[in-house]
Amino acid sequence: MPSRLLARLSALVLAVPLLAGAARAGEDLVYVLNSGDANIQVLDGRTRAEIRRISVLREVHHIVATPDGAQILIGDSGGNEMLFLDAATGEVKRRERISNPYHLAFTPDGKRLVVTSLRRGQVDVYAWDGQALKLEGRVRVGDMPSHLAFRPDSNVAYVTLQGEKNIAAIDLNTREILWKQEVGRDPAGILWHDGKLLVGVMGSNYLSVVNPENHAVEREVVVGRGAHQIFPSPDGSVLYATTRVDSRVVALEPRDLSIRRVYEVPGGPDDLSFAPDGRIWATLRWAQKVGILDLATGEVDTVRVGRSPHGILYRPADAAVAQAQPATPAAAR
Repeated sequence: MPSRLLARLSALVLAVPLLAGAARAGEDLVYVLNSGDANIQVLDGRTRAEIRRISVLREVHHIVATPDGAQILIGDSGGNEMLFLDAATGEVKRRERISNPYHLAFTPDGKRLVVTSLRRGQVDVYAWDGQALKLEGRVRVGDMPSHLAFRPDSNVAYVTLQGEKNIAAIDLNTREILWKQEVGRDPAGILWHDGKLLVGVMGSNYLSVVNPENHAVEREVVVGRGAHQIFPSPDGSVLYATTRVDSRVVALEPRDLSIRRVYEVPGGPDDLSFAPDGRIWATLRWAQKVGILDLATGEVDTVRVGRSPHGILYRPADAAVAQAQPATPAAAR
């Protein structure tokens, strides 16, 4: 039997006993991607108890919900596979062969999924019809494409290139590179914010603020060593930056990027997800734990998970109900 097929069958066999604890619809679920243990850990968001683990082929890193909130997509970058899960129960619906999916994100209009391939120097652009992916094109973008952000009109993707100190802008319609700009050593997370691009410079201690119109780096915002990712709060009133070396979550004022508060979160906080109760769940990359940060007190509770936890997503039980409600016009907010 070919070794690749044997490995695939072994992974599926290992997954069987782990599926026994399947979640029930109506539970808050927290999905934790243990990249060092080749599994997805599902926790009860309210009790923090483990519900199940799902085996993958090799190495999961990032996670995204579909635009309608019904499914969750998880990239197994080492296994060249995409997993499609039922968001409400954690059930694996299907697995598809995808080339080295590292970071993945839907465009703001929900019509495309863009996937970076850290090891292969490529960015893949897929059309999304609500159920299936169709490859539109592949861009050879440079050394170690990592994280993604988008222009609000969904026509341009911005990608950090960790091996080049650059970010690249890609026209998603033509799949052409529009420009590159150096921002600092090991750029990681990237966010479109108020007409600018904020980039976590992991090889240093700051966020680069880049003007996408003239590609200039306008300023550097110091947040701490190992500046990694930037996450807006659900209501947009705060930006949170993670620093993996100094082990901080830094709250920033969105209007001028001044620091509101610094939270010490030991263990190398990486990805964040927001719970309905206002707490922040953070993967602690170096500690085999997830941290639950109380923003009022600064206290951090922890839950033991697998090795090198990376991506995380808190999915409330009422997410499907909220998704089904009509959006409130921006002018009315």
